[in-house]
Amino acid sequence: MKVYMETMGCPKNFNDSQVAKGLIQEKGFQITDNIDECDVMILNTCGFINDAKKESISRTFELAEYKNDGKKLIMTGCLSERYSKDLFEEMPEVDCFLGVNEYDKLPDILEEIMKSHIRCDYVSGCAAKNLSRQPRLLEDNPYSATLKIAEGCDNRCAYCVIPYIRGPFRSKKMEDVIEEANWLAQKGCKELILIAQDVTVYGKDLYGEMVLPKLLRELCRIEGIEWIRLMYCYEDRITDELIEVMATEPKICHYIDIPIQHSSDNMLRAMNRRSTEESIRTTIDKLKKAIPDIHIRTTLITGFPGESEEDFDNLLDFVDEMRFARLGVFAYSQEENTPAGEMDNQIPEEIKLLRQDAIMRRQLDISLETNKEKVGMTLRVLVEERDLDGSYIGRTAFDAPEIDNSVIFASERDLKAGDFVNVLIQDAFDYDLTGMEV
Repeated sequence: MKVYMETMGCPKNFNDSQVAKGLIQEKGFQITDNIDECDVMILNTCGFINDAKKESISRTFELAEYKNDGKKLIMTGCLSERYSKDLFEEMPEVDCFLGVNEYDKLPDILEEIMKSHIRCDYVSGCAAKNLSRQPRLLEDNPYSATLKIAEGCDNRCAYCVIPYIRGPFRSKKMEDVIEEANWLAQKGCKELILIAQDVTVYGKDLYGEMVLPKLLRELCRIEGIEWIRLMYCYEDRITDELIEVMATEPKICHYIDIPIQHSSDNMLRAMNRRSTEESIRTTIDKLKKAIPDIHIRTTLITGFPGESEEDFDNLLDFVDEMRFARLGVFAYSQEENTPAGEMDNQIPEEIKLLRQDAIMRRQLDISLETNKEKVGMTLRVLVEERDLDGSYIGRTAFDAPEIDNSVIFASERDLKAGDFVNVLIQDAFDYDLTGMEV
């Protein structure tokens, strides 16, 4: 049996798909990239915000057009977990719905749906009680790979459905994380990207304390790993110990992703965030003092219920002052079954989008200025691909894949994805750098 799988959404979803493919392959199924020759199509969906939900549903209908000669379609991921009961009634094109905690059942489900004409819903609605290491099927040349260290979330931000979809926070045992990291290194991985719903609280449920600094020191000992990148870090849990490890371990990228969502204390309280404007300023100041070239990525929300002009002006001024090296903005998405979704003072969609655009226009100038500061520097770059014109495209340690800046450079050598090279930066643009290998 041949299985085709597509993934939508965040890096955590792509990690789940690698696990699903690994489980399928381990049981003797064949993974194919050719949708025409497969027996089963699997779509791993995103259900975090409205735009993502619409995109996932649209792609499901597109895949349904390929159904012929007994070919089956399975929907899995966050959208399936969240809405399987409704979707089962509304989307007869889908043969099976699978949740985010049932991937270990996938081989048996594949056998069952190919033998039966009965549609099925395997979404259990309950989170797995533990997180163990599972097989993964990696892409060819996995020079960069995510490493999921935890699942679920206990933070209960007022706008977020993740705790309802992914369940409570649970860490993967440290020995399992280290074993998987060693396996990735043996497969050729040079960049580890640590992911979870909340990376910074890692270990609290298993060991009674946050042990991310200890884990990082262990990961830094692994031969072959050259970059370690931290994503999804909560500001109030960035400890002095964590900063010290980041500052002293050369393999840890001088980059950290801290989604602060807002700067106004009014909004932070309404969002049920533990941070305050003062605590955010303090943490950023500590990071910059300990690691002068630190590149901080953040995400913000505009148009959260009750956001006043004063709150928004506070956010604009904060972005101006903090000068985040990397920044993304979401217009608030009203989600059912969340406290924010039930609030009365919803902001009109037009205002949400205008505020989102204002932040991004402000950030565009900051990004250009930040990039211009690198002109004349020689930076270490991880090669990712060769462009049609013969130039190469890569990333610095200050950039995460898919979401951050690129470096476009010339080289007289024949390079391949995963190579590290030194590039003299010659020019800067809004979100890219150009240069040549030296």
